[in-house]
Order: sequence, then structure tokens, then C-alpha cells
Amino acid sequence: MEQAESSAAATFETDFWKDAQLRKVWDEIVPGEPRKTLPYQLTKEAIALYCRAVGETNPLYLDEAAATASRYGGLIAPPSIHILLMFACTPADDWMRSPGTVNAGQAWSYNIPARPGDTITLQARALDKFIKRERLFVVHDNVFFNQRGDVICSGRGQTIRPM
Repeated sequence: MEQAESSAAATFETDFWKDAQLRKVWDEIVPGEPRKTLPYQLTKEAIALYCRAVGETNPLYLDEAAATASRYGGLIAPPSIHILLMFACTPADDWMRSPGTVNAGQAWSYNIPARPGDTITLQARALDKFIKRERLFVVHDNVFFNQRGDVICSGRGQTIRPM
């Protein structure tokens, strides 16, 4: 498992300070402008690492035999995998990765489960930005697709941006 952990973890940047000077500041975020995104190949190892990190033990996500016997016919990822995908599908210089960004709320819709082997793509953009109580807010939406163009999940949220 150690080797699987290091290969899954190496597939996206985890240092939020890396390339911080390249990220757009609040004044440069343009509502409606698509964000740059990257495709991500979801693996069994990444799903297992995510489950371990959040304490998820559902056999649908971890036990091949149990998942195959289920209505899904094989392993699936937990719906909350979008948390991992958000970072896996964005480059290190994406404004959403800025240190000091605070999640101010989000709502997600889950359509179909992601599966090991899926190539996940993300369509993301800022919808609006505003100042409230001297804080900088950005409203954004995100839609994750599999390789067939099926929507896995979609969400809208707000973040408070660093000054």
C-alpha cells in the first residue's frame, strides 16, 4: 500500500504555496471565465487513500467482491470524492488553491458514482464576486464529468479570498 500511496499522492501537487505568486488575486478573477483544468485518471489506490483519510469503510469503495455483488457491479468512489477531484483537476497555479482561501458554503448534486479507471474532467468558473463586510467573496460552480461525458457531480459554492 505504501507504494500505491506515494504514486497516487504524486499525481497532483499538494504544496499550496508552490506557484502562489502565479495565482490570480481577487481583482483578476473574471466572472464567467472558464478556469484552466486538467483531466485526472481516478484509480483504486486514490479511492482507497481518500477513504482512509476520511475514515470511510463502506465496502462499495474498498472491497472488490462486495462491490461486484452490489447493484453497482464493481467498485465506486464515495460521493465526497469531489473534494480530491477538485484539487486533482486543477493546476498548482489555480486561484482556488490560494493559501488563506476559506470555504463559505457549498451545495453539491450527485448524479452517478465515479469509478476506478474513469478519466475525470472538470468544467469550472467563477460566477460572481462581491465584497461583504470588508471580505472578498467569489461564487463559483464546478461540474465533474467522466470520459463518456456523463455528469458525476456538480456544485456551487462561495469562497472568501485572502486580501
